[in-house]
Amino acid sequence: MSSIAVSYSGARTLTAGPADTAPPGPGEVEIEPAYVGICGTDLHIFHGDMDARVKAPAVLGHEMSGRVLRVGPGVEGWQPGDPVTVMPLRWDGTCPACRRGHQHVCQNLDFIGIDSPGAMQQRWVVPAGTLVALPSGLPLEQAALVEPTAVAVHDVARAQVAAGERVVVVGGGPVGILIALVARAAGAEVRVVELSPSRRRMAGQLGLAAWDPAADDIVGLVSAWTADAGADVAFEVSGAAAGVTTAVDVLAVRGRLCQVAIHPAPREVSLHRFFWREITLVGARLYDRGDFERAVALVADGTVPAGALISSVVPLAEAAAAFEALEAGGDVMKILLDCSDAATGGAR
Repeated sequence: MSSIAVSYSGARTLTAGPADTAPPGPGEVEIEPAYVGICGTDLHIFHGDMDARVKAPAVLGHEMSGRVLRVGPGVEGWQPGDPVTVMPLRWDGTCPACRRGHQHVCQNLDFIGIDSPGAMQQRWVVPAGTLVALPSGLPLEQAALVEPTAVAVHDVARAQVAAGERVVVVGGGPVGILIALVARAAGAEVRVVELSPSRRRMAGQLGLAAWDPAADDIVGLVSAWTADAGADVAFEVSGAAAGVTTAVDVLAVRGRLCQVAIHPAPREVSLHRFFWREITLVGARLYDRGDFERAVALVADGTVPAGALISSVVPLAEAAAAFEALEAGGDVMKILLDCSDAATGGAR
């Protein structure tokens, strides 16, 4: 069956055109994506930064919502029309990480939408085991933010955030804001550190206090906020060298630093401060099914106001312009691609 797909073919080149989708095979499900979010990793691919990993032509996209269209042989528990999202991980089950129960960081992981075809298409065939059910009353636009919310759920769990703790989130982009919201839901007091005025305004609209590292003495503010103790947890979500320094410097004795952002180059870190304050560093990558199911619940009950984070919805066929708008920054937080017939001119 012919449909529309958006393919990456090289740096800054995305093309929308017809694509043929084979019917789902044994253990597979065909989905009709409704909305697909564009994330920072997608932008890195768009810039050509991941060409060593991404094999062009490649269909991108792993933040999505949609409905089951067809089920393949042997698939049980799913029916056409079911609202779903996808946990886009395929692991081998045999590597050392998998054997230790850490399948989400499989040493041979297939991240669907990066290593294999993703959701920026009108027909998408995936393993049935990757589907995650959505409540029937949850708008599919909002459900497209379940995947990044699952990232935040996993990060907060890795950092072992507890009620009453003081948390600093360095970087107020979509994932940083989601981490702040999930940490607040866990009972923590949260402050966001963010350079962008529009993103600080967004944080404020969501009831999150935000500080400007260009104008504010962040360490001094944290000291005053915590009676000189320092923050219990800091999340580094900025991806900047200065963000790493800030995240380390605000931590209390035995504070925890959770590294979320992907840093393409090694960063200088004050190991003396790690020694002096007995700081713990934890990495956080991706999520497991429990994180995804928790994320669905948080979006569905409004704890994560997903609709407020959606800056615009753009037809799938205009994906290239959407990528450029996200790249330009400004007031943009999260852009969704609308995969429906109406949004793509009805071509199938």
